[in-house]
Amino acid sequence: MASPRAPAPQPELPERNFEYRQVQYWDQRYRGAADSAPYEWFGNFSSFRALLEPELRPEDRILVLGCGNSALSYELFLGGFPNVTSVDYSSVVVAAMQARYAHVPKLRWETMDARALRFSSGSFDVVLEKGTLDALLAGERDPWTVSSEGVHTVDQVLSEVSRVLVPGGRFISMTSAGPHFRTRHYAQAHYGWSLRHATYGSGFHFHLYLMHKGGELSMAQLAQGAQIFSPPSPPTSPCFLQDSDHEDFLSTIQL
Repeated sequence: MASPRAPAPQPELPERNFEYRQVQYWDQRYRGAADSAPYEWFGNFSSFRALLEPELRPEDRILVLGCGNSALSYELFLGGFPNVTSVDYSSVVVAAMQARYAHVPKLRWETMDARALRFSSGSFDVVLEKGTLDALLAGERDPWTVSSEGVHTVDQVLSEVSRVLVPGGRFISMTSAGPHFRTRHYAQAHYGWSLRHATYGSGFHFHLYLMHKGGELSMAQLAQGAQIFSPPSPPTSPCFLQDSDHEDFLSTIQL
């Protein structure tokens, strides 16, 4: 068992929001991560466990994208889901996690970019991400009108997710972004999945999106997906969600 650790100090925030998209920032942030407490974006395992576990089977091959130093992969292992592979494009945090969980050799950690996964097609039954897409969209000047670069970046990740999933596989995405921001990204017919949405958290709600490969999108969802190319006008005073750990990708957008 891993030894208890004291709560980690708040990490140093980047000077500009777009730095969340840069591996150099994460390499610097995660130096010493092997000896610090896990840092959880958008809630810990217990906060969304009731929504997640019904979608998992003990024999599932699970891929965690952008694992950071979250305890999610280890919590899945303890919860009876031992076949977990975790990737992050920061080699620093991957080495830290390999050291932290050296006592659990079944957990696998690899340095890999979610936009270009090195796994064969149909390698996983489940893909999870928690905050990875949020980080890749950080620095967008207007969340209502995502840049062509941002749309392409998300499409790269989601195309890779669809590719590595088996037919009937599940993609579960956890984020602070509500349906008006995120559904249009997921609701693209070429991914070949259906889409459901739920919220979790007490008081402050985060969002969980569940996609089943082989399912179909509704006509309303396809219409939302089309908005990625012609997004609607924003309301007069948009209210942006904030993360409880004080790192918020939406309200700190540099306008």
